[in-house]
Amino acid sequence: MRRIHVFLRRLVHVAAILILCLVGYAYVARQPQNLPWTRLDLSQPVGLFTGRKLAMLAARPAECRALLDRAGVAYARMKPGGEGRCAYADAVRLAPAEGAIALEPAAVAPSCPVAAALKLWEWQVVQPAAQRHFGRAVRKVTHFGAYSCRRLYGRSAGDFSEHATADAIDVAGFILTDGRRIGVAADWKGEGKEADFLHEVRDGACALFSTVLSPDYNAAHRDHLHLDQAERGARGGRACR
Repeated sequence: MRRIHVFLRRLVHVAAILILCLVGYAYVARQPQNLPWTRLDLSQPVGLFTGRKLAMLAARPAECRALLDRAGVAYARMKPGGEGRCAYADAVRLAPAEGAIALEPAAVAPSCPVAAALKLWEWQVVQPAAQRHFGRAVRKVTHFGAYSCRRLYGRSAGDFSEHATADAIDVAGFILTDGRRIGVAADWKGEGKEADFLHEVRDGACALFSTVLSPDYNAAHRDHLHLDQAERGARGGRACR
């Protein structure tokens, strides 16, 4: 009798393990974006490890461009430029596409990981937020540029900015399809839907970029959202302020 009880207990344990495996498989099949080992797919919703996977693309430029290709993102690969601490080799210029948000000025060329994050931000965060708050889409994102060979805050010494390698972009505002403008400088501190929209897209960017700095951080960011893909993001280090 005792052997039967032992056998039944073991059978129950095996069954429990099998059930957990099945549940785990179902989870992976339905939400691969929430697992660290699945391949990044820009068509998937933002998951727990999406930001980390995007930052890891800095060491895999060919994989990053292939990711854009699979997602149908139109872009032009830029030639390597700069030198020393200001060298970059994986910059891309997003091309105009029907129904896509345009960057203004259009000549900006951030690194591929930044461009990939911008597209996910557009699809998963910015456009849904614009529809909720304004009932229409965003047509353009205005910015202050991506590449700039300089140190942090323009200092003469200290660490170099992520802009020095085109791994950042400073977003100044948004233009809706009806021409309405929403600016970080003008609308961040308001109490209307413009401010709500800006705070929502800032919060959404935090899941996609290594660093997101807003007017809540300091006066140097009073008029823009700084978005970058610093290397520490590949190790899970993130900053959102």
